[in-house]
Amino acid sequence: MISKISGLVILNSWLNGFVVLLFLTIILILICAISILFRIGKINSNTSNMLFKDEEVRFKHYINTMNSKQIKDFINVKEKLLSKSDSKNTMVSILIISLFLIGKQGYAQDSIDASSDGLMTSGGVIITLILIAIPVIVGILLLVGRIRKSVNKISERNKLAEAKRLAEYLKSLPEKELETTLKRREEAVNYQLSQQELSGNLPIVDKRGLITENPDTSLPFVAVKKKASKRPPVDPKIARLVLWFTATATFWLVFGTSIGEYVGVKFVVPDVDQISWLSFGRLRPVHTNAVFWGWASLGMLGLGYYSVPRVGNNKLFSYKLGWITLILINAAVLFGTIALMAGINNGGGEFREYIWPIQLLFAIALVITLINFLKTIARRKTKEIYISNWYMIAALIFAIIITIVAYVPFWQNGLGETIVQGYYMHQGVGMWFMMFTLGIVYYYLPQQLNRPIYSYSLGILAYWTQILFYTLIGTHHFVFSAIPWWLQTVAIVGSAGMVIPVVAGTTNFVMTFKGAWHKITDSYTLPFFIVGIVFYFTGSMQGTAEAFREANLLWHFTDFTVAHSHLTMYGIITFFLWAGMYTIIPRLTGKEAPQITVGAHFWMALIGLLFYSVPLMIGGTMRGLSWMEGKPFLESVVLMAPHWLWRAIGGSLMWLSHLVFAYNLYKMWRSKPALDVKDLAIRELEKDIL
Repeated sequence: MISKISGLVILNSWLNGFVVLLFLTIILILICAISILFRIGKINSNTSNMLFKDEEVRFKHYINTMNSKQIKDFINVKEKLLSKSDSKNTMVSILIISLFLIGKQGYAQDSIDASSDGLMTSGGVIITLILIAIPVIVGILLLVGRIRKSVNKISERNKLAEAKRLAEYLKSLPEKELETTLKRREEAVNYQLSQQELSGNLPIVDKRGLITENPDTSLPFVAVKKKASKRPPVDPKIARLVLWFTATATFWLVFGTSIGEYVGVKFVVPDVDQISWLSFGRLRPVHTNAVFWGWASLGMLGLGYYSVPRVGNNKLFSYKLGWITLILINAAVLFGTIALMAGINNGGGEFREYIWPIQLLFAIALVITLINFLKTIARRKTKEIYISNWYMIAALIFAIIITIVAYVPFWQNGLGETIVQGYYMHQGVGMWFMMFTLGIVYYYLPQQLNRPIYSYSLGILAYWTQILFYTLIGTHHFVFSAIPWWLQTVAIVGSAGMVIPVVAGTTNFVMTFKGAWHKITDSYTLPFFIVGIVFYFTGSMQGTAEAFREANLLWHFTDFTVAHSHLTMYGIITFFLWAGMYTIIPRLTGKEAPQITVGAHFWMALIGLLFYSVPLMIGGTMRGLSWMEGKPFLESVVLMAPHWLWRAIGGSLMWLSHLVFAYNLYKMWRSKPALDVKDLAIRELEKDIL
């Protein structure tokens, strides 16, 4: 009793000290914020006093940094001014417009341990501290946001004042001086190097072997990548539809993996909560279903809604049906998440935990999409149906079939339900996610490389052999079970047959890179494709190896299968989806994400996946061997503890990368361009025309 009281006293004093520390931190932050605001005001005052110093030098710099587009815009404004005022004032106004255009490039409890060490390392204490820290962190973020907003307002105000003075300066310039300056600047902007100024036109002749060529021209850190090439504008209707599919998919990615992150933490801190809605048994299906039906399905369909009409050179049959699909799938995932957390589920099998009325919404959305795609393809203006549409239509048909098979109860008695579960689970991965995603790759990869797919015949071979073999392999998850032996053997044979489509598809994708490998160093989208292709081959071949009886006996029911599922669903599907999104979104919005954050997203996701999967494969193998040796089950649990820690570390990196991806999506869609003095000055000049 005394030990418990002393433990509580220690906990209470420790928490009081923590609260006092947080309070002092907040006071310190407030003082810093007030100091910053005063300094901003001082800077603002100093800036306003300096605006009139060296104005002519600054304004001439604006003129001398104009690009060709700004010069053209200037000429257009000049013509309008000529019709409004005399030629001299018109030339001055045109120059002002040109100067403004120059800067366009703006940037789930155990008893409490009485010891102090036990209290400090208790999961409940840690979580309590985290919960206390959350509102503090939110407050700090809000404060930082407020300060940033104030700084931006001051900066905008200063730029507006600078723009007005620049406009007046441009009006005061002589017409001839303005014309001469603009002409000289246009010639400088349009000048291009021959790229042979240093090397010359002659071939390298080095008889003494003193010259060494270095083909690696990349920077040692954060190499500059190429920007997306300018393309004709996209129909705003399809652009808006695709962007909303992508945005909602990203929301479910962040939500689903946040749940997965919390579930992963429970492997390390199992007494983290006692709330039924947050129990492992309820949150695990919330995680898997959210990323399956919310993230991957919405992401695939969004990319499909763009590519299906494009390869047929026509418009989408019905935008309304596309929006209905978007609403139905999001409603299914939302209602399904609430139902699962409340304990309402279809307890028949993995990945079909949603009760049938909720899953029905998803099935209806698939039927609507199939109709929409078929009618779009039927109205195509090209003679042939491109292979990407073959894959997508087949994926939709199989997804509808497997959903019906999984939820219609006629044959689901005893072993029948087990067989149906194996069929549904594997067809969901291979004939919905994989099939549709391959269709995406067959469009976006050649398009990004600006070259055709290596072999149409290899694509057709992979297509038909995947339909033949993948539909047979579901029961390889139930080897050594009561299912008929012949059915297990058929599944193993089908798994071995999957070597054909995987090798054919991988060869097709790799050979498409032939002669274009150098483009990877200059692109921030192609590395995502490369990772997807690598895991497509290795992950799929790993699945074939796991199907054999000897390997199945070792790895089945261990964490090895968890690693395998992430290598495929994450390493293949998710990386391919990211590649497609980074390819298409800049064309829909005209904006690109910061390349350094795209790189951070890529490496955090890839390293996180490796930290997650490799330790689980090693630990899963050791666990299987311990079972085969007849060692106690609990011993294998202790054995997995360090591997689960690596799982949590890798999962955390993956989760953080998703937050970065969400930020990149925001920058590509909703980000506000920075104000530029030269643009503002041009607007001031345009007011004179009006």
